[in-house]
Amino acid sequence: MPTTDEIKRRIEAAVPQSSAEVEDWTGGGDHFRATVVSPTFDGLSRIQQHQLVYAVFGAEIGGPIHALSLTTRVPEQA
Repeated sequence: MPTTDEIKRRIEAAVPQSSAEVEDWTGGGDHFRATVVSPTFDGLSRIQQHQLVYAVFGAEIGGPIHALSLTTRVPEQA
């Protein structure tokens, strides 16, 4: 099972110039909430922003990461 630190590290490594805050939403280690801020999101729809982050985890979503709730922003919105 991934930890909040691992999820944060993977998001920040995959999404250019990003900053991520990740929390274990339910305490069970499989439902997470993340806020990701990156200039990469500028000009993208909310769906496209979320797709970029979900692509980091692929098939892990719905598996070891049962749920990942996202909030995405560009730095000017942070």
